[in-house]
Amino acid sequence: MILPGVIFMIIFSYIPMYGVLIAFKHYTVLDTFSTAPWVGLENFKIIFTDQYFWGAMVNTLGISFLKLAFGFITPIILAIMIHELADGPFKRMMQTVSYLPHFLSWIVLGGMLITWFSTTGLFNDLLMSVGLLSKHQNFLLDEDKYWWIATLSDVWKEVGWGTILYLAVMTKIDPTYYEAAKIDGATRLKQIWHITIPMMKNIINLNLILSISGILGSNLDQTLVLMNSQNQAKAEVLSSYVYRIGMTQGDFSYSTAVDLGTSIVSIILLLTAHKITKRLNDNESII
Repeated sequence: MILPGVIFMIIFSYIPMYGVLIAFKHYTVLDTFSTAPWVGLENFKIIFTDQYFWGAMVNTLGISFLKLAFGFITPIILAIMIHELADGPFKRMMQTVSYLPHFLSWIVLGGMLITWFSTTGLFNDLLMSVGLLSKHQNFLLDEDKYWWIATLSDVWKEVGWGTILYLAVMTKIDPTYYEAAKIDGATRLKQIWHITIPMMKNIINLNLILSISGILGSNLDQTLVLMNSQNQAKAEVLSSYVYRIGMTQGDFSYSTAVDLGTSIVSIILLLTAHKITKRLNDNESII
């Protein structure tokens, strides 16, 4: 049953890894992988003097840390809130409503956000009505607001989907733990703190490791949809920078070098996060 998935990975994930070689070559569309001249680490040396790369790096880290801070804890809180609801139509409706944005592409959501944040959009009307805004403005043209727009829109899109694993773990918690806690006089908050959260420790640690390892992989789809000439200084991230350098400017070797370097750093972050969580978990590995 897993054979189709294995074949898919070999064709689309492992075989294309041969193309990493062009990071060490001066490759153009007139060359092949074998005929392109070797340049060694020259493409990697350019990275350290490329101001646009470092600008994209700052944006990537800034947006990713905000997403990690808000996007990691929010699904846990929402999952606990949904779990505490009594079974019934309202609970199922809350799950469905929170899941829905995940299934919409960034093309659709981006169009909605562009409309909502425009000068005559929904957010202008809401802020004007409560007196928080004195005049209409286009929020997506203000580069200083972009990091928060990217962060909060990503949290809104993925928060419901992120609750699935937590809810699955919570449904397997033995209800006798809660019954014993009630007999001992534990309030609902104390039951959550001393029973629910500790029981989710392993899946929380696993998600934290994966989130930290992907900190340099900001959402390309979101960036391409929301970025414009006015906010590009704060919107350009490493993934969009690699796409722009490689696909629009044709510098395939340099863009591959940047992407390869990013992948190496991501692996280091993955191993470091795993080691830290292992120590915090009494040297017990969760992977």
